[in-house]
Amino acid sequence: MSTTETVGVVGGGIVGLAVAREILSRRPGTSLTVLEAEDRLGAHQTGHNSGVVHAGIYYRPGSLKATLCTRGRDLLREYCAEHGLPFDEVGKLVVAVSESERGRFDALEKTARQNGVPGLRRLDGAQIQEVEPHAAGLAALHSPRTAITDFGAVARRLGADVEAAGGQVLLGAEVSAVERSGGRVVVSTGGTWHTVDRLVVCGGLQSDRLAGMVGAPRSPAIVPFRGEYMTVRAAKRDLVRGMVYPVPDPRYPFLGVHFTRTVAGELEVGPNAVLALDRGSYRRLAVSPRDTAAILGWPGFWRMAARHWATGAKEMFGSAVKSAYMETARRYVPEIGSADVVRGRAGLRAQAVERDGSLVDDFVITTSDGVTSVRNAPSPAATSSLAIAEHVVDRVYG
Repeated sequence: MSTTETVGVVGGGIVGLAVAREILSRRPGTSLTVLEAEDRLGAHQTGHNSGVVHAGIYYRPGSLKATLCTRGRDLLREYCAEHGLPFDEVGKLVVAVSESERGRFDALEKTARQNGVPGLRRLDGAQIQEVEPHAAGLAALHSPRTAITDFGAVARRLGADVEAAGGQVLLGAEVSAVERSGGRVVVSTGGTWHTVDRLVVCGGLQSDRLAGMVGAPRSPAIVPFRGEYMTVRAAKRDLVRGMVYPVPDPRYPFLGVHFTRTVAGELEVGPNAVLALDRGSYRRLAVSPRDTAAILGWPGFWRMAARHWATGAKEMFGSAVKSAYMETARRYVPEIGSADVVRGRAGLRAQAVERDGSLVDDFVITTSDGVTSVRNAPSPAATSSLAIAEHVVDRVYG
């Protein structure tokens, strides 16, 4: 359908770029502008994640995460093949190492099968070592189609697609205000005003602030978590062929510290999940007064902290002490210890927290008066990005 409509997309991460590409694909002729605050695309969550293309093991059947991960994984595989981007199905083991995990492990297998995870197998202890000779455990789920890619490279390719289809990508265009005027939406970036018929906000770490600019409720608010990685030294990086994950704690939307190969040939351990006090910095102990005030001023943070302070304290201790960080990881690959790793990179996760302190565990997308906002899109958003784009554009024009 050809159109002369004007559309703005806030956010040059993988989700925003996928949405922009989908709009131009469905509605050629749209005057579309992507507004990205940083000086490059994919500068935050897109470029600082583990690069895992998830197969759908963890997500509640019927949820947006489950349905869009399944669809997105297939779309992403096709997209990477079309554009010569890395997509390596190295496979994943989710390993139970104690009898106390059996209940969670069985429930996880049921979820994975309901989600149609391709090629899923349940393994006993001996079979684990047929897949990962240096891994240990009582039982495991093997997902052979779980893959790795370079999501930053995917985002840059999506940006090129947007421009090739006639869209405009503006870097260094931080949104400072959004107003409605005469049935249209007016967006301010550094003194420049952009007037559009429709606006899609994919702001990641800034999603709650951007939603507030368009008059949406504050809840859920973003509480950022820092995820730190260790890099395994070259001498032992080949001890893991693909990925080795723990059985996750269902109380949290985090998957636990795990071993993951990268498309660059490295082996990483991580990430953990430590409260971050600066949404824009990847330095350890970075503190932003504005971001800290936002966290402390959100009632949901204190309710969350009251419930989960012990887990938070354990994560902080592991962040400070490398041997503590690796203590849990060694249960899965005993031959890799603290002497075999060095501190690596870090990422930030935009975790949405409700006013009652609950951690939002699904994608949240809202639409009101010409503005569609992606309020919560943590992992597996990168895997799901092309499917999220379809879903968002269906809502924009529904």
